[in-house]
Amino acid sequence: MERVLRVLEYEKMKQQLIEHVSSSLGRRKIEQLSPSIDLEEILVSQKETSEGANVLRFKGRIPFGGIFDITSHVKRAQIGGILSASELMEIASTIYGGRQLKNFITDLVEEEERELPLLYGHVQQIEPLLDLEKYIKQCIDDNGHVLDSASQALRTIRQQVRSFESSVRSKLESLTRSSNTQKMLSDSIVTIRNDRFVIPVKQEYRTAFGGIVHDQSASGQTLFIEPQAVVTINNQLREAKIKEHREIERILIELSNHVAEVTSELLANVNVLADLDLIVAKANYAKAIKATAPLINEEGYTLLKKARHPLIDAEEVVPIDVELGSQFRSLIITGPNTGGKTVTLKTVGLLTLMMQSGLHVPVEEESSMAVYQQIFADIGDEQSIEQSLSTFSSHMTNIVQILDKVDFKSLVLFDELGAGTDPTEGAALAISILDDVYNRGAHVIATTHYSELKSYAYNREGVMNASVEFDVQSLKPTYRLLIGVPGRSNAFAISRRLGLNEQIIEKAKAQIDNDSNTVEQMIISLEESQKIAENEQKQAKVIRIEAEKLHRELEDQMAQLSTEKEKMLQEAEKKAAEAVEKAKAEAEMIISVLRDLQEQGVAVKEHEIIDAKKHLEEAAPKLTAQQKKVKKKAEKAKKVEIGDEVKVLSFGQKGSILEQVSNEEYLVQIGIMKMKVNRSDLQLIERTKPVETKPLTTVRGNDSYVKPELDLRGERYESAMLRVEKYIDDALLAGYHQVSIIHGKGTGALRKGVKELLKRHPHVKAARDAAMNEGGLGNTVVELK
Repeated sequence: MERVLRVLEYEKMKQQLIEHVSSSLGRRKIEQLSPSIDLEEILVSQKETSEGANVLRFKGRIPFGGIFDITSHVKRAQIGGILSASELMEIASTIYGGRQLKNFITDLVEEEERELPLLYGHVQQIEPLLDLEKYIKQCIDDNGHVLDSASQALRTIRQQVRSFESSVRSKLESLTRSSNTQKMLSDSIVTIRNDRFVIPVKQEYRTAFGGIVHDQSASGQTLFIEPQAVVTINNQLREAKIKEHREIERILIELSNHVAEVTSELLANVNVLADLDLIVAKANYAKAIKATAPLINEEGYTLLKKARHPLIDAEEVVPIDVELGSQFRSLIITGPNTGGKTVTLKTVGLLTLMMQSGLHVPVEEESSMAVYQQIFADIGDEQSIEQSLSTFSSHMTNIVQILDKVDFKSLVLFDELGAGTDPTEGAALAISILDDVYNRGAHVIATTHYSELKSYAYNREGVMNASVEFDVQSLKPTYRLLIGVPGRSNAFAISRRLGLNEQIIEKAKAQIDNDSNTVEQMIISLEESQKIAENEQKQAKVIRIEAEKLHRELEDQMAQLSTEKEKMLQEAEKKAAEAVEKAKAEAEMIISVLRDLQEQGVAVKEHEIIDAKKHLEEAAPKLTAQQKKVKKKAEKAKKVEIGDEVKVLSFGQKGSILEQVSNEEYLVQIGIMKMKVNRSDLQLIERTKPVETKPLTTVRGNDSYVKPELDLRGERYESAMLRVEKYIDDALLAGYHQVSIIHGKGTGALRKGVKELLKRHPHVKAARDAAMNEGGLGNTVVELK
């Protein structure tokens, strides 16, 4: 594993990561970092990095200052050692830093309601240890100096020290200012030698002051003398300083004992802070290299979108797309030297190691990566001069070691497999090695120059060709990786561009055998197909965006119309209710008049009853012209049938009935859209006429001739899918039970699209590839319900 980490430059990546740590704790964690093979551990580590990245996005920073690796301090205190003032200050600072970090994450979770379960779980393990921090800070300042307030005894002793120092200085300064003694001094200053105050006296006046000589200058002309007048005070000062030292030592012992009492808590805090420093460093590194969290699986599926090697300058690196483990487990990459083949291998290998180390990787979102139990790499020229091994022997020794260990949970990276020996033998060995590794179930990415391996990938199931693109016009590689297209030799094209005589080039071409020419023509055809597919993909993307835009606009219109319709209905209901109330009032009035007449004994005549009925009829609410129109359209909508041309009233758009979903709903196709519409929202425009069907002959349906087969060759993907849907509807109306859809072989995209559409179509009973006498893989036979 150590060799793989070295050749894939894992350690160089870790050096980049170390730049983002905040303390020596994080540095130590990164130095110990290695890829994991446990899926759960990897998922948790990735989640931690994601949470750290989220915090950076919310707040821009994570407070991690003032934290030190205090492990050795705490362990020494545990066994009875005396900690220095600066060591104790580091312990207090680390306690404070840990508490600040805990409060920061806790506030995010509890007050701002951020989802940070893993970070929150980490910081909840941090013990505040507020009493120890306060005690240390009461005794020691930020510079690691023991304060006078550490104890009353220390305060008193230091007052004595300052008093004695002042007295000594005063007496010595009076000597240096005296005109009688100045001529005896080398300089009018008071200095210190051996922790005692002295004055510089010229050699010839050494006996004038008496006292003690503590030092002399290099020339011997000056003696540093403690005059007899201050010897006693200097002795008192020294005694006071010894007391001070003893009191400071007593205070440090007491503080160290307090540290020893909470050893387990402090060491636990250190471990948590180390983990958090690593998480924060990974989050900051992800931000620096614009990395994302990949989807992770154990199925061996890898899909890297716009992958970038983190050690290549961001301005120069060319993103690549790599897929492995779905339709193929072996990827054979061909192309020119310095074209990017080795970089591709290293990118896949290093990003896999990073992912399994819990780091985000520089790829686009929705990239997926597999977890491998073992990663093997044979990359670069590691020729051993000491063992006198050739390049081939060196590589083969490494490959033999790989083959001894490789299994179905392995990722194997071969660079220039079989190189360094006779081309024929090298190619044969490479094919045999690839077959062996593939048969063991491993996933393989290999680079090669051998043309034999191009046809090997073309003819083997589960093996795919790829190449690094080369621009013949500029004579430079583009570093783009093309999956599905083998690299072709550019020697003739480059020679022609550089001005080599055409006759020489033609003679050289004649020397190449037919098989090589066939392979080159195949590669050229594949490259052209790839470019066509890319262009069609771009066009399809534009059409899809436009369709999505139209769909959104139609949905907005539908919502607006629905709102207006609801509003109109409410207003109509209100008016209807008012009209009914008015009619009731009119009716009551008429009945009341008739009763009054009867009570008065007046015979109610026929014409009066007729007048009363007329009043009642006039009082009844009338349908407006618009309501009559809607009612008429609704009546029409009740009689629609499958295949009818209708108008969707709420949209004002024309469409056709595909099927009846329920008693009240129909599936209607409007352009490229299908939607369910209530029958009250439909107006019949035109009804398809039933036609007689004739087996094995051309019949009429939807007012046009329907053939028993549909030819899609040359069609673009989107338009082809629309034609298939319409054709199946027409074939059903024409009475066919079996039809054929001719899509050709080509790149396989059209065939795959047709298969997917048929699989989900409600009126398709079954679909199969045509037999050889029916057109083979270029034709699909469809059975209709």
